[in-house]
Amino acid sequence: MVSKVQDREWRARTGVAWRCAPALVVMTAALLGGCANGDFGRVKPGLVRDGVHDWMGPAAATQAGLPASAYPLTEDERVMRDLAFPMIEAPYERQRWYSILEEYGVTRGVRQDWCVFNIAAYEQILMQTAYRSATARYSRLNDDIRNDVTRLPNWVAAARRVLDMDIKRGKSLGHVNGLTPGEAGNAQARMAENALIMSWVQQSLVNRTASYGYALERLVIATPMPAAVEVERSLTLLKTRIAEARLLPGPDITPGTIVLVPPYPLPSMPAVSKTAPVAEAGPPPGGPSFVSLLGH
Repeated sequence: MVSKVQDREWRARTGVAWRCAPALVVMTAALLGGCANGDFGRVKPGLVRDGVHDWMGPAAATQAGLPASAYPLTEDERVMRDLAFPMIEAPYERQRWYSILEEYGVTRGVRQDWCVFNIAAYEQILMQTAYRSATARYSRLNDDIRNDVTRLPNWVAAARRVLDMDIKRGKSLGHVNGLTPGEAGNAQARMAENALIMSWVQQSLVNRTASYGYALERLVIATPMPAAVEVERSLTLLKTRIAEARLLPGPDITPGTIVLVPPYPLPSMPAVSKTAPVAEAGPPPGGPSFVSLLGH
């Protein structure tokens, strides 16, 4: 039988352990965050698991008031999400200790400060951060712009493949034998999730260019240097790449607060309903094949 003294000692030890648990979680996140990010702010391959950004679709759908899909992601849908996240998260947050928590979707939601547009936020962080020289600030700004230029083509390629298959998926819905409401709802919800992520990235990039331009102007009046010319060239290139990468229909994108709303219907995509029934997919119905539609 355990004595009262032993019982008190056990409670004291376990109590300390439980009280320290939150601190240990924070310390672990800090250690991971310190070594998590590789080139261009991407999570290092050794720390990546499949589905690290799968949370983005349901989170965007929830923000837009739409149902989430129960269907699994395709390889291209997953790649599109993986490449989208660094262009949604603020560039100055990529090296902070908590970035790994956001990367893995611990909060499982859309942070409001990702959506609220503050044109001066990037410049304030840039100017408040200690650098050894004024040139280093120009270099940091130029690096962030160039990283976005480098990231964009791979994301656009993946997003175009996803968009192409979603258009074909929309056409296919009318040819599925015995299509159930749950199957239609899941397909519709997945197309909406994909479009919401594309729209989110497009608006985020437009906001970034405005913030980069604002920061460059402040650097020029604070510490004028020839390096500003190179940064301006990089910014012009990024704006050109963003304009060329427009994927979804709709009005011109201007800097502003990101509002995730039901996407504009794509060609051959049914209108998105907020009340669309979404259920687990049942067994595939019999009937003639419609897969040939995907090859056109």
